[in-house]
Amino acid sequence: MHTPLFDARDAAAGDTLGDLPEWNLDDLYTGPDAPEIARDMDWLRAECQAFAADFEGKLGTLDAAGLLGAIRRYEKIQTVSGRIMSYAGLRYYQNTTDANRAKFFGDKQGEITDISTPLVFFSLELNRIDDGALDARLAEDDELARYKPVIDRIRAMKPYQLSDELEKFLHDQSVVGAAAWNRLFDETMAGLTFDVDGEILTLEATLNLLTEQDRARRQAGAEALAGVFKENLPLFARITNTLAKEKEIEDRWRKLPTPQTARHLSNDVEPEVVEALRNAVVSAYPKLSHRYYALKAKWLGLEQLEVWDRNAPLPMEDDRKIGWTEARETVLGAYSGFDPKMAEIAEPFFEKGWIDAPVKPGKAPGAFAHPTVTEVHPYVMLNYLGKPRDVMTLAHELGHGVHQVLAAEQGELLSSTPLTLAETASVFGEMLTFRRLLDAAPDQKTRKVLLAGKVEDMINTVVRQIAFYDFECKLHAARREGELTPDDINEIWMSIQAESLGPVFNFMEGYETFWTYIPHFIHSPFYVYAYAFGDGLVNALYAVYQDGDPAFAEKYCEMLKAGGSKHHKELLAPFGLDASDPKFWDKGLDLISSMIDELEAMEG
Repeated sequence: MHTPLFDARDAAAGDTLGDLPEWNLDDLYTGPDAPEIARDMDWLRAECQAFAADFEGKLGTLDAAGLLGAIRRYEKIQTVSGRIMSYAGLRYYQNTTDANRAKFFGDKQGEITDISTPLVFFSLELNRIDDGALDARLAEDDELARYKPVIDRIRAMKPYQLSDELEKFLHDQSVVGAAAWNRLFDETMAGLTFDVDGEILTLEATLNLLTEQDRARRQAGAEALAGVFKENLPLFARITNTLAKEKEIEDRWRKLPTPQTARHLSNDVEPEVVEALRNAVVSAYPKLSHRYYALKAKWLGLEQLEVWDRNAPLPMEDDRKIGWTEARETVLGAYSGFDPKMAEIAEPFFEKGWIDAPVKPGKAPGAFAHPTVTEVHPYVMLNYLGKPRDVMTLAHELGHGVHQVLAAEQGELLSSTPLTLAETASVFGEMLTFRRLLDAAPDQKTRKVLLAGKVEDMINTVVRQIAFYDFECKLHAARREGELTPDDINEIWMSIQAESLGPVFNFMEGYETFWTYIPHFIHSPFYVYAYAFGDGLVNALYAVYQDGDPAFAEKYCEMLKAGGSKHHKELLAPFGLDASDPKFWDKGLDLISSMIDELEAMEG
């Protein structure tokens, strides 16, 4: 029998945080046995077969109206399958160690993969239509032309597509390939326990210790993490090696020029734009992270920082827990101050069971906003512990939620935003919340704590994520030369950490294993630069807002409503911004630097 974990914070947290909301997934399905799930699976099975019978081998011969009809039917299939997988996935993430939830999720993933195999022809045949013929059809029908961004994204993969038979094989095999290794990682992570001074804690609770005021407690947390990661190192190295090799094989067959190419294509962003971002951040390490952490060491009265000091609160920071009601009012107030419409969109998340906030055994760590499908609504997952950072996380994930609600009117295929732009509303939501708190700061001490917290968040979002990106670039390049031992991966990790965090850090024994728990490396290779992209973009946008553009809120909402229907150049043009200009990134980095200037000035 499964012994429930004791989480030392559960009793105390319940008293101070108030009534934390949990998901009500009924808007998707009322339960795993709901007859609607069986009905929708039957519909999918029949419709995927009928779709293939109606269109396979004929896509190139369809006129504009016929092609529009095919795309709309394809979109409906994506909506129904997306609804089922959203329900199965969200229910699983509430408790990844529950065997029944894991089985339901795995079964549905497998069934839908099998059912959707007949659809593989769709993108392949679409890519075989001659450019001129396709352009002529798009010009004939405005409704069809609306789908051009979707068609363009599919056709971006045209040079890299394989034979129909191989594409079908890859589709079928995915459920026992990357998806299976992903599940192994998730279930292993959720099942890990950490002994901290006799308390048995989950991963989330142990990571949370790294932000405790008590330094000995932070150290105990870091050492517990290192111990358990080290024990499990062979497994995490095997998962990482296998996924990197699988990616290399598929990339080689597709003739993709670099390991990063597939991510850039899915993000609808040019490689040189990402390179300019990466170079700007790396060259700014000395004036950002190195300078800030040297300042932090002084505040903490230390010659050198240990890794468990990186996210330590400042000595003058109080450790008051922020209750759920206060967190809600803070974030909604910040949103409303910018534009009342934003607060209106965010309100139902709190009222209708669209947020799952408490820390629970088996629950997936971290936080996310999942858009589900456009005919339902997003759901937000948190692990809320009442820290100021948790309030910022709430602001961040609600930003995603608002963005997803606004973009839903584009429909299933056009609502999804490339990752580079998907972080815009979330980081902007954080910035609004931070500015509201800063404006209300009663004294210099509070202002300093807030500023330092924001700088740390930005360093975590910009410096840390670009360091993660460099780690992945080095790891995938090294894996092409042969299998990597755990020590090889540890070494790559440490080379990047020292460069990005700076000379003030001493790295404890065991820190070399901390790459193991970062889920993005497993689930979404090279995803991480999107965070830095989003932060830089928001800093530039916020500068325009501060300059007092009277139409800013309206233009901002229009940008969110566009979802994935426009390229980043088109979306940023109304604000006079261009992410392909290398100087663009310096604007955002200068904002972080100016905040560190202000903190340094407070020292005098």
